[in-house]
Amino acid sequence: MAIPIRKPNEIAKLSRAGEIVGNTLQYLQNNIKAGMTLQEIDAMGEEFIRSSGGIPSFKGLYGFPSSVCTSLNEVVIHGIPSAQIIKEGDILGLDIGVKYDGYYGDAAITMPIGNISKEDEALIACSKDALYHAIGQIKEGMRFKELSYILEQFILSKGFLPLRDYCGHGIGAKPHDEPNIPNYVDGKPNQGPKIRNGMVFCIEPMVCQKSGSPLHLADDWSVVSEDGLRTSHYEHQVAVIDGRAVILTNPSNSQ
Repeated sequence: MAIPIRKPNEIAKLSRAGEIVGNTLQYLQNNIKAGMTLQEIDAMGEEFIRSSGGIPSFKGLYGFPSSVCTSLNEVVIHGIPSAQIIKEGDILGLDIGVKYDGYYGDAAITMPIGNISKEDEALIACSKDALYHAIGQIKEGMRFKELSYILEQFILSKGFLPLRDYCGHGIGAKPHDEPNIPNYVDGKPNQGPKIRNGMVFCIEPMVCQKSGSPLHLADDWSVVSEDGLRTSHYEHQVAVIDGRAVILTNPSNSQ
């Protein structure tokens, strides 16, 4: 399947969807406190999205029951909000999708709850720094597999491992589109499709400690590493404009 090239008017809509995502993540990051439940956080996120003119696109997507993926501690992605109470020393992944005027935005962060350990600080920094490092390397004409190689090498250099079997993705008038962008390379990085101006996609390093092999919890959504240790996840949506990647999911202001 061909990777879509977005027109400027499409990128403008994707940018607005992304802006709502970025603002929502910043709002949650500024307001989440120990003692809240994951369900309360989900409700806060949904209310903010709707008040901003967006639709929470994860709610009902493939059967997912909530607006915000709340991935706590060992859960790396797709955590379902529950009545569980977050506490000091936890780390919490927040993954948010928004639909606006027929186009989608998608981004994620992992945040500390109060004071966390140095080990957890390093874990979160790995996924965040891998994301920004990779975005800074993107240029028109490089291959998507080269991007995956950059992500993998950065994660490995920090002493961590990328989660297997899950990946970043294209995005546009569908929440998930071509191409798939793993955080690792199987085969040679100098193969496969090239990055072109007008392409819009999500990069999302998912970082594990001892094993990158995924396991599903009993809810059939929450993904953990088979090592049972804490994980982290960061994601931005970018558009390739004038040969470089422009982040579409930055917040527009302080919330």
